Amino acid sequence: MTKNILVISPHTDDGELGCGGAISRFCDEGYNVSYAALSCCENSVPKNYPKDILRKEVAAATKILGINELILFEYEVRKFPQLRQEILDTLIELKKEINPVTVFTPSSYDTHQDHKTTREETLRAFKQCTILGYEQPWNNISFNTLAFVSLKKEHINRKVDALKCYETQKNRPYLNCDFIKGLATTRGTQIEEEFAEAFEVIKWVLR
Repeated sequence: MTKNILVISPHTDDGELGCGGAISRFCDEGYNVSYAALSCCENSVPKNYPKDILRKEVAAATKILGINELILFEYEVRKFPQLRQEILDTLIELKKEINPVTVFTPSSYDTHQDHKTTREETLRAFKQCTILGYEQPWNNISFNTLAFVSLKKEHINRKVDALKCYETQKNRPYLNCDFIKGLATTRGTQIEEEFAEAFEVIKWVLR
């Protein structure tokens, strides 16, 4: 299988949190999976770490998941709404370079300003692609679970291991291993599987 998949992550770790299990499964199945982080969040790095630490952490995390291509940008965290045209131009260039069939991006229910802008510009840039919105409950007041990707235990374990690479974010409650596995179990139960991740169908294209 040679279909191209693009995961768009506003900040390093969003892609792994939202669809790390699905990434692991797709990589196992031979898909070409590219991961683009729009910001390495240098202004949010804890004071006791070097400014480029998130670049190293995302490289380690995506390697565990089996990502084929990691692409990093330097948009300033929490400033995406002011930078939307530049972000749109970047995403259009990614479309030309990668030619994805399916794109994963933050959901329409995500309240973070950078995530909202990423989703909106993704919809503009990738008009010919299926677009799925990934779930991040700490940013979602509600969520529309219209698509599910069933996962095996090894996919969830790789997701957990990948997120452990984010030493700088270890105190975030949503990086807790029990939370990650619990959500995957909940979504799996909904489709009578052991584990799953759920997605919003932003756009579905069949050719």
